[in-house]
Amino acid sequence: MTLGFIVAASVAGGTLSAGAAALALALRASWVPMLVSYAIGTLLGAAFLEILPHAFEHGEPHSVAAAILVGILAFFALEKLLLWRHCHTEDCEAHDRHAAPNDRGRAATLIVVGDTAHNFLDGVLIAAAFLQSTELGVVTALAIVAHEIPQEVGDFLILLHSGWSKAKALAANLASSFATLAGGVIGYFALPLFAGWEPAMLGFVAASMIYVAVADLIPGLHRRPELGATFAQIALIAAGIGSVLLAGALVGHSH
Repeated sequence: MTLGFIVAASVAGGTLSAGAAALALALRASWVPMLVSYAIGTLLGAAFLEILPHAFEHGEPHSVAAAILVGILAFFALEKLLLWRHCHTEDCEAHDRHAAPNDRGRAATLIVVGDTAHNFLDGVLIAAAFLQSTELGVVTALAIVAHEIPQEVGDFLILLHSGWSKAKALAANLASSFATLAGGVIGYFALPLFAGWEPAMLGFVAASMIYVAVADLIPGLHRRPELGATFAQIALIAAGIGSVLLAGALVGHSH
């Protein structure tokens, strides 16, 4: 049953993310920051309201805190290695139309490689959460999917600006989304071998969400300091947090 939930969540996440890339053709660039604001709320809500309380309840606090610290440093290192890239607006360096074709081609390749690695780790995170409880798995999957949608839109736009055709960009996006399923299945069989580390692993999961929200997504929102945009961002972040609370309540009542 747990494996079934993991597979379903991984497939749903990959499918929705790939579908979001197709919608990028119809989305106006101004809509993407709104999706990002909602994703920030789901990431922070899942980390602070669901995953971390569960980890601290079932694990030694110092070990969980250390895992969070290690996780933040690890994700910082991954970004420095260009394995993890988030670009959600059209004014980042990867969208530079004046860059040499070879440079833009390398940027596209890095996007595909980084997206595949990212999706694989997302699958592992989903598996780690579902192995703890169905409720935790659902809210974690919700946060990951909500974050993936604006990321995939941004990545798709980068591929198009790098000279890829729409068909090639969509095919690459769909192929990389299968890494989520691979990560979920491998995580299901591999993570139980480290059962005593589960609270620490949840701390690591929370660290990934906190890092992505705070280091990658929030700085982009500061590009729109207008009062109206700020209120809209706060409302959408609150909506994301509310979605996590609602999902947790619905799953909790179903058991």
